[in-house]
Amino acid sequence: MIFSEQFKNRWLVFSLAEQMANIGAEIGRAINWRKKGINESRAFFERGLELLDLTIEDVKNRKRLAELLRVRECLVDYFCFDNIYGSNDEKWNNYFYGFNYAANLNQS
Repeated sequence: MIFSEQFKNRWLVFSLAEQMANIGAEIGRAINWRKKGINESRAFFERGLELLDLTIEDVKNRKRLAELLRVRECLVDYFCFDNIYGSNDEKWNNYFYGFNYAANLNQS
């Protein structure tokens, strides 16, 4: 998917917690649709990766670059390859839950 400049500019305003919470929502959808055996899971996964790529490109996240790149590597391994890192649906949901919680704290 090609994001508009307006979308990219809006994405860059989000905090890291908000960015990761939104990525987590897409990954959560991918997990839920995969459990149902429906092909839309792949589209949600790919959108999550695209949002993660925007987050990786965001200069304010440079100090977290190693973690973001590892998250990307592990997600691709889990959804597309042999899952050598031993991920599972619950671990991914738990990982992203913390960002969702932090993002909601900042909005209160």
